[in-house]
Amino acid sequence: MDRSKMNRSTLASDFRKSGNRRRHFILSAAWTLALATTWFLTGCETTGLTTGLTAIVQGAPYKPDNIFIAAPQLPGDLKRVAVLPLVCGERRTDLAEGCNALGPVLVTELIKAKKFEVVPIPPEELTRLTGRADWTGGEVLPASFLDSLEKKYGCDAVLFCQLTEFQPYPPLAVGWRLRLVAVHGHKTLWAGDEHFDAGKPAVIAGARLYQQREQRQLGDDTASWLALNSPRQFGQYSVARLLDTLPAR
Repeated sequence: MDRSKMNRSTLASDFRKSGNRRRHFILSAAWTLALATTWFLTGCETTGLTTGLTAIVQGAPYKPDNIFIAAPQLPGDLKRVAVLPLVCGERRTDLAEGCNALGPVLVTELIKAKKFEVVPIPPEELTRLTGRADWTGGEVLPASFLDSLEKKYGCDAVLFCQLTEFQPYPPLAVGWRLRLVAVHGHKTLWAGDEHFDAGKPAVIAGARLYQQREQRQLGDDTASWLALNSPRQFGQYSVARLLDTLPAR
């Protein structure tokens, strides 16, 4: 074969191969871009797990409505509150585990609320003063109950704390029943009885919104995912949202 013809044939073949590689590269790049765009638009929303991105919040967040408020503001002389141990009205293993896990969370969120000085009462001390440690606030209290706590701790009110539901697997669920009672006059100043179910869209939106605010402070990109998958984090969101309904200071 003539050398010039062979060179032209070889060049044509190389050109076709180069064109095929170029088209393959363009198609691969376009496909990668399409996948990336799809993940960006839908991935965070469907899984709630983020890597440097914030989970999308859809719909209005849940607002507790089973709340009693005696007055728009707390009494001016209410400075210190004795917080009783978190207890469960029913003797169930899941509730007992929930009390152990969420008792410290409740105290932490009360302190963060900055409505009053928080004084946690140890169960053994409450037993010594009142004869038992599992007061829910729904019982008939001994006549000296509030007076004994005031004398011992100098408190102006007592917070009764009960866990009514604890489901530590998805969809998570936590139920709180809290009641703030003034030592003098034995008047209920505030009470909340709420059930937070992560199977409801409004609760999902509320948990994600709460954790997005938290993650901005902590720099934690996994917070939105934890809000709906960690019993402790979900408990933190739920009690913080309930404490938001306390009267103003």
